[in-house]
Amino acid sequence: MIVGVDVGGTFTDLFLFDAATGTFRTAKVPSNRGDEASGFLNGLRALGGAASMDAVVHGTTVGTNALLERKGARLGIITTAGFRDVLEMRRRDRRHTWGLWGDFTPVADRDLRLEVPERTLADGTIRTPVDISAVQAAARALLAAGAEACAIVFINAYANPANERAASEAVRAIWPNPHVSVSSEILPEIREFERASTTALNAYLQPVVAGYLARLEGALAEERFTGRFHIVQSNGGIMSTATARRMPVRTALSGPAAGVIAAAAIATAAGFENAITCDLGGTSFDVSLVAGGRMELAAQATIDFGMVIRSPMIEITTIGAGGGSIAHVDRGGLLQVGPESAGSRPGPVCYGQGNDRPTLTDANVVLGRINAERPIGGALARLDVDAAREAIRRHVGDPLGLDPMAAAEAILRVANAKMAGAIRLVSIERGHDPGRFVALPFGGGGALHVGALIREVGLKAALVPRYPGVTSALGCIIADVRHDQVRTLNLALDGLDAAALDARMVSEAEAARAVVAEAGLPVDGIETVFELDMHYAGQTHTVAVPLPVTLGDGTTGITAAAVRAAFEAAYSRAFTRLLPGIPVRIVTLRTAAIGRRPAFDLAMLAPGDGASMDAAARGSRPVWFDGAWTEAKVFVRLDLPVGSVVPGPAILEQPDATIVVDPGLAARTDRFGNLIIERA
Repeated sequence: MIVGVDVGGTFTDLFLFDAATGTFRTAKVPSNRGDEASGFLNGLRALGGAASMDAVVHGTTVGTNALLERKGARLGIITTAGFRDVLEMRRRDRRHTWGLWGDFTPVADRDLRLEVPERTLADGTIRTPVDISAVQAAARALLAAGAEACAIVFINAYANPANERAASEAVRAIWPNPHVSVSSEILPEIREFERASTTALNAYLQPVVAGYLARLEGALAEERFTGRFHIVQSNGGIMSTATARRMPVRTALSGPAAGVIAAAAIATAAGFENAITCDLGGTSFDVSLVAGGRMELAAQATIDFGMVIRSPMIEITTIGAGGGSIAHVDRGGLLQVGPESAGSRPGPVCYGQGNDRPTLTDANVVLGRINAERPIGGALARLDVDAAREAIRRHVGDPLGLDPMAAAEAILRVANAKMAGAIRLVSIERGHDPGRFVALPFGGGGALHVGALIREVGLKAALVPRYPGVTSALGCIIADVRHDQVRTLNLALDGLDAAALDARMVSEAEAARAVVAEAGLPVDGIETVFELDMHYAGQTHTVAVPLPVTLGDGTTGITAAAVRAAFEAAYSRAFTRLLPGIPVRIVTLRTAAIGRRPAFDLAMLAPGDGASMDAAARGSRPVWFDGAWTEAKVFVRLDLPVGSVVPGPAILEQPDATIVVDPGLAARTDRFGNLIIERA
């Protein structure tokens, strides 16, 4: 019995899989912002209680929210003399690219960034041993100033961590909690700003994420849970809670990553290798691209301006356009949707919980797209359409001179335009033709808008999962166990000592595989993947070079010729030409150990024998399309049989989501129970 739990800003989604019987159940309960554990436990209770479960895998946005809202720990930093301002200098970028003004406040105040005498050179030579007494004095000063976490970042520590290790031992002997992050442990990689930023953000999140996990584990223990508890990483893998406490920065995009994992699996099974995943929840719209059946991993990501995390992450673009995003007219008289969100409390106006500002959900309710008598999630008996209409009139219609229906439609068009822009960003602007991709909408609201996105962006079609509202929770239980490690080598390819490189690769692989084994989840095997960051001498940027080798019998069998061939293939793919005669350098070794989980058979989600068009039909109701009311047929989506075709306009309802089939489109059900929405 394994359950995936995705805690979003508005709803907590759960997917329970019983491997013994081959059955599953889903649940969707309101989230409680600020007390996410309560929604987490309420969801488990809805599925029979934590005591009956063997494993819980959790996708969390706690770390993301702490970074976006600047609600991490009070952080102190101990660094090399002369380098206390690395976080502020960054890459000399600025918030407004073409402006001469802007501001940025690091997560650690300047008076909490203390310097100590020490110096390691770029070749690893220690010119000045660390002054331990100065380190101890700095640690005591930080504690006296109220610091809750400490980051230790010494210059060139990636080349030789000896000074950092000595300093960390001294600090940990004094520090009253385990929230001490050391750059050579978090990111032993060249580039001072990225290493400093990643280490600082890791320490900044440690008390927040560790406290959250402790509360959850305590609550689970009270519910008599005795199984394994795991966390989804930003790279799409699963890690133990012990690893999450040590490296919380790897949870920064945990929740959205789980959705991309499931979406990629669903698209591939349905025969679509190219998909753009569109996760529309209560607070945000998250977009990611799957090309050739593969998710795109980025070496680093930026969470808001200036907060750089150098760690493998699924490439996800996020905008503030969720169901709870508030619509308003700005000072210039322009209609805006988001980024501020009403969340789950108070939620949209139609929830009747005290909010009086209209949201995207309110617009969908007023336009008849969401059934006010059967809201998703089951927490509310009905939605207040009149209150939503009045809020739209007062805050949007009157300022713009529009009647309430036109104002509600305007809210949808603005939100759809923002979503279309995010899709173009990950497709057209990266050289992909959106006409070769299907949109894969999920989350509670994704399928409400997919028809407009097909038209606006020129997408091939849309593939709506069987349970779109709990797709991220499904991703939690099908994700592999994964651990990534990085090590800067800084070697010339000419005269490469292949035996030494092989020994380093084997050592890194064994360490990564040990972390995967520590997670304790059953896997069919552990795969090891190696990649080098390489470039021509004199270049600043590198190319990622996958190595076609496997780990076996204590060796990878790597050769200098194989490295050169792999580099030239990767460089040619990226730039179409090579630079003969220029020396090549190996900068960084990346190692990933992936514990492949037993395959999840998506066919179990398919409609049962009792499904039929007659059972699914629920009459019709008026829905607003393109400036007028149109009678749309209504169906119970989960009762549609395989092969059924529903022409638009139509509304398909299910407990976790609502699907809108716009006029001119048609939906058909494939053998997995997915809906394929195409031009009629």
